[in-house]
Amino acid sequence: MVTDASPAGKLAGTAERDGSPAAIRADWATPPVSDEILRSMTILEALEARRSIKEFTGRAITREEIEPLLEAAVQAPNHRLTQPWRFYVLGPEARRAYGRALGARKAKKIDDPVAAEQVVEKVEGKHAALPAMLAVSMVLDDNPEVREEDYAATFMAIENLSLAAVAAGLGTHLKTGAVMDDPRARAAVGVPERERIVATLELGEPAGVPDPKPRTSATELTTWVP
Repeated sequence: MVTDASPAGKLAGTAERDGSPAAIRADWATPPVSDEILRSMTILEALEARRSIKEFTGRAITREEIEPLLEAAVQAPNHRLTQPWRFYVLGPEARRAYGRALGARKAKKIDDPVAAEQVVEKVEGKHAALPAMLAVSMVLDDNPEVREEDYAATFMAIENLSLAAVAAGLGTHLKTGAVMDDPRARAAVGVPERERIVATLELGEPAGVPDPKPRTSATELTTWVP
């Protein structure tokens, strides 16, 4: 089952819960996203509402919409305040190049060269058509302990960004994997040698929001140590 993820639909559901002016106001699709909208959802509501969004509407996401999400990202906890995160907002050509690199990796499993090229073109086109896409990298410290901490901090920044996106009526799809180290993917993003791509985020207005998947209760995973 897919719920109504349109701006009006999301606010209508919120209005039923709290009746706030921000919730009742249904015409907020036009960017930039206001501070009022960003404050209209609690952190617990955003945590509960977050999903991996695989289908977006065709509306392009603006710089004015993305920048507040990045500001939320950099508020993440970070031991030593190394601020290792770096953000790359990919335009159509960069998305196309990244998609071609990913498609080429997928095509390695296909013997037929024509079919393999079709896979490359399909993945390339899908990425070029995304409303927005970000790559998140981390600066590599020489100290292994610091690198480990920085990797964790960078993912906390990604979570901040994802939750801020939910509060703004947007959705994300987090991607990781070996492609992050592929020279063609790195070239598409434009990361320097001393940075590691940690993840990419597809970003847009959800065309639909999937139902939540079952998760193990924290009670079953928690040990209270005396």
